[in-house]
Amino acid sequence: MKYILVLMIGLGIYSCKTETSKFTIENPVDQLHLSRIDSMPNLPKPFKIIDFHQIAKDYDRLVYDPNQTGMYWPLIWKDNSRKNVDQETYGIYTAMGDVRQGIAHYDGIFHESLASIGSVLGGSLVGVDKSNQNGKNYAGMLKNYFNSETKWDIMMNNTCPEVAQLGGGYARDWWYDVYPNVMFYAVADFYPNETGFEPILRSVADKFYEADAVLDGDYSYSFFNYATMQPTKNWICSQEDVAAGHAYVLYSAYQKFNDPKYLKGAKSSLEVLLNQKENRFYEILMPFGAYVAARLNAEEDTNYEYSKILDWTFDGTSVCREGWGVLVDNWNGYDISGIVGSTVDQGGFGFLMNTYDTMWPLVPMVRYDQRYANAIGKWMLNAANASRLFYPYEIPDEHQTIPEEKEHTKGVIAYEGLIKKSHYVEEGLYLDLEAPIAIGDGMKWNKDNPKVSQFSVYGSGHVGIAGAIISKTNVDNILQLDLLATDFYKSEAHPSYLYYNPNPEVKAVTISTGAQELKIYDAIQRAFIAENVIGDFTFNIAKEHAALLVFVPQKAVISEKSGKLYADEVVIDYHYKSKE
Repeated sequence: MKYILVLMIGLGIYSCKTETSKFTIENPVDQLHLSRIDSMPNLPKPFKIIDFHQIAKDYDRLVYDPNQTGMYWPLIWKDNSRKNVDQETYGIYTAMGDVRQGIAHYDGIFHESLASIGSVLGGSLVGVDKSNQNGKNYAGMLKNYFNSETKWDIMMNNTCPEVAQLGGGYARDWWYDVYPNVMFYAVADFYPNETGFEPILRSVADKFYEADAVLDGDYSYSFFNYATMQPTKNWICSQEDVAAGHAYVLYSAYQKFNDPKYLKGAKSSLEVLLNQKENRFYEILMPFGAYVAARLNAEEDTNYEYSKILDWTFDGTSVCREGWGVLVDNWNGYDISGIVGSTVDQGGFGFLMNTYDTMWPLVPMVRYDQRYANAIGKWMLNAANASRLFYPYEIPDEHQTIPEEKEHTKGVIAYEGLIKKSHYVEEGLYLDLEAPIAIGDGMKWNKDNPKVSQFSVYGSGHVGIAGAIISKTNVDNILQLDLLATDFYKSEAHPSYLYYNPNPEVKAVTISTGAQELKIYDAIQRAFIAENVIGDFTFNIAKEHAALLVFVPQKAVISEKSGKLYADEVVIDYHYKSKE
C-alpha cells in the first residue's frame, strides 16, 4: 500500500492520499482557546530551555546519596521509627538547612511525602529504578506514609498527623491529605509488583469512594477525616477542587482493578467539580479534573464539558485562594508567563513545584482531546522557559535573595518561588531587588531556619515531570512534548508527541523516530503524513500551530470503529469522527 505525501508548503500542512483514503479526513481539528494562554507571548524572552532531564538525573544522584559532603548535606537520612509499617524508611529535607528535620530533630520522624514520594516519582520518570538503587528500595519505603495506625488508611504527607505538629505543621489542610495519594498512584504504576502496594491502592480508592458518597455532592469543607468519614471546616477556606483529586485516584483505580464502582466514583467526584458555580482552585488538584474529564470522554464515551476547569486553572480568579492560577507578565524584561501560583501576592508569586505538577495532567490531556493542542503547547513553551529562573545558576545574582549561598545547591536545588514585589519583608529579611526575585518560604515556616532554607528540596524533586515530558528539537523554540510520559494507567499506546510552532512562519522540524519502520499519523490533521519512516524524519509545522504525531508500526492495520481510529487494536485517535 502506497501513501502519496502531498506537502502544502504555504500552509505547513500535510495531506495524505492513499488507497485507504477513508482514513484521511480533510478538516483538521478546530483548536479551542484559553484566554489566559492567548495573553502569553508567542516568543518569551530571554529564551532558554534547560536540560530538565539531566537536572532530574543529577538531583536523584546527589539527593539520594547519604555520603554527600558539604554544608547542609546530605539531604537524606534514615528514619527507623517504623511508623505504620515495620520497616526502616527515610526522610528528605523539605528545604535546605530546615532545622525541623534530619536525624537529630524529633528522632528524624518529621519528613514530608511531598519530598519523598515526589522525588521517587521524579526519578522514576527519568528512568531511575527506585526499587533497587544502591541496595535500597526507596519505592517500597514509601509505604510508611500509609497512615494505618491512625485508621485513616490513606497515604498522607507525614507518617502520622501528630508528626506534622512536631514540625510546626498546618492545621488539617485537605489537599495535603489527598495529593500524596495522587502521587503514590503514579509511583505505583512504575512498580506494579512491589510488595504491599496493591492493598494500599485498594484501601485509598475505597476510602475516596466512600468519602465521595458521604459528601454527596458537597465538597465545601477545609478537610475530611478519612478515619471517621466526617468533613470539617476550619480557618482554611473550603477546597472543592479536592473532588478532582478523588476523581483522578478513582479513575486510576478503575484502570488498575477494573472494578466498576471506581468508575462510578470517578464520575461522581468529577461531576461535583463540574457543577461548581465558582472557581475554588486551591493548590494543585484542579487541573487533574480536566485530565480526568478528557479521558472519560475519550475512553468511556461521556460528554463532559470541562472548559471551565481549564479556565479556573489558568485565570487566577479563585474565590477560595484569591488570585490562584497561572501568571502572565513580564517583569523588567523577563517573561515569567506560565508559572503557577498567586497572581496577586507580592505582585505575583509563582512556585516551582506547582508549575511542574501542573504539567503532569495537562500535557497528556491533549492526547485525549487534541482541541487543546495549540493552547497547551504554547503554555508549555512559556512555562518551560520561565521555570529555569527558579534555579540560582540560571538567574542573575541581582535577582536572587541569597546568591552568596547558591554553591550549596550543587546545581540541582532551586528557589521555591519567584516574586515581583521589589520591597519585601519576611521574618527580618529585607529585600531591595528588581523583579523577578528568586526567594523561598523556609524562613516563614520556622523563625530559626537559615536563609539557605529558601532553596526548595521538595519542589526541586518534582523536576522529573518536566524531564520526562520535555525534549528539544532542531528548532530552539519548538519542543517535543511526550504525551505518554505522565499518562499513568493508560491503555496500550503508540509513541505520541506534541509540537508547537510559536514562530510567525512555517518551520521544518527534524526528529529521530528510531530504527523501527513507521508511518506517522497527525491527530490534529486527522491524516497519515508519511510512511516507511526510519531514523530521522522532517516535517513542517504551520506558524502558531501544533502537530500531534503518533508513531505507528508500518505494518499495522488501520481501522475505524465507533468514531475512533485504530492501528491494529491500539487507539491512535479518540476523536477521529464525531459521534453519530
